[in-house]
Amino acid sequence: MVSMIASRGGEFTVRDILKKASLNNMMRSVFGCNYQLSSSNCETEELSRLVEEGYELLGKLNWSDHLPWLGGLDLQKIRHRCSRLVPKVNKFVKGIIEEHKLKSGERNHDFVDVLLSLSGTDRLSDNDMIAVLWEMIFRGTDTVAVLMEWILARMVLHPEVQSKVQGELDEIVGKSGPLTEPDVQSMVYLQAVVKEVLRLHPPGPLLSWARLSIIDTTIDGHHVPAGTTAMVNMWAITRDPDVWVDPLKFMPERFVSKDSGDVEVVSVLGSDLRLAPFGSGRRACPGKSLGLATVTFWVASLLHQYVWVQSDENPVVDLSEMLRLSCEMANPLKVKVHPRLR
Repeated sequence: MVSMIASRGGEFTVRDILKKASLNNMMRSVFGCNYQLSSSNCETEELSRLVEEGYELLGKLNWSDHLPWLGGLDLQKIRHRCSRLVPKVNKFVKGIIEEHKLKSGERNHDFVDVLLSLSGTDRLSDNDMIAVLWEMIFRGTDTVAVLMEWILARMVLHPEVQSKVQGELDEIVGKSGPLTEPDVQSMVYLQAVVKEVLRLHPPGPLLSWARLSIIDTTIDGHHVPAGTTAMVNMWAITRDPDVWVDPLKFMPERFVSKDSGDVEVVSVLGSDLRLAPFGSGRRACPGKSLGLATVTFWVASLLHQYVWVQSDENPVVDLSEMLRLSCEMANPLKVKVHPRLR
C-alpha cells in the first residue's frame, strides 16, 4: 500500500487504495491469496465487484421490509438483484474451496484450510463454509477501509495531531527504522487517536445488525413488545454530553491518562458500553481484534512514511456522512502526501 501511494504522485483519492488493500489483506488471511495492489487481477476484480454489489444491496432502504404488502412487487428490484448475486458468490467461493481440497496434502496456512481440517461434529458443509468465508471477506473488507479513511481525514484536518503521532513514531521507531507490531502496541497517542476516531465516526453507528425481541419487556420505562426490531444507536451514545466532555470536539487526549501518560482504560472491544463500536457480548464482531490491529498498524505505517495534507482541489475536508452498510465519508477523501523518510 505504501508503494502504491508513492506511485500516485500529486493529488489522489485514498478510498480505492484502501479498499484494494483491505480486500487483499482479507483474501490473504482467508483464501491464502496475495496479489500486487498496483496490478490488475481477474480474481480480485471479480470479488471486488461482488463485495461492492453486496454493500449496495444491504445498505439500501428496502421498503418491502417496512411495508410487507409491497413485497410481492419488488419495485426496487432488490430481490431480483440478490437472486443474481448469491449464485455468483457461491460459485466464486466454492471454486476457492475446491482448489484448497486439491491441495489437501499441504500444510494448513489459511482459514479455508482450517475449515477443511475440521472433523466429526465440527465439520462444516460446503454451503456453511461458503457462508462463513463470505461473511469474513464481506465484513472485514468494508470496516477497515471505512475506518482508515476517517482516520486519514482527521489527520489532514488536524495537522497538530498528525505531527504528534509522527513524533511518537520517531521516538519509538526512529525516522529510518522498520516498523514492528510491538512498536505499534507501545504507542499510547496513536491508540488514543484510533479510539477518538472510532468514537466520532463508528463504522457501524447502529451496531450493524438488528436484534429481535422475543418477549414483551420494559427498558427504561419504555414498553417493547415481542417481535420488535431494535438497534443500538452507538453514534448517539458516543456523542452524548452526559457521557463525554465536549463530545463533538476531536480530542484524542481524552484517552490518555493524565497521571501515568498511558492509554486511558476505555476498551473499544465491548467491555465498556460508552464506546463499543464492535458490539458487546456474544453477538460482538468476531473479527474486532484483527480489524483493530490491522487499522492501527496501517495508520502507523502511513504516518511514518508520509505527511498527509489537504488537496488544492478540495482545500476543506468534508466530514459529511453517508450510511450504507457502514457509515462512510459522503465525499471520498482527496489528499496530497509528502515523503518523511529519505
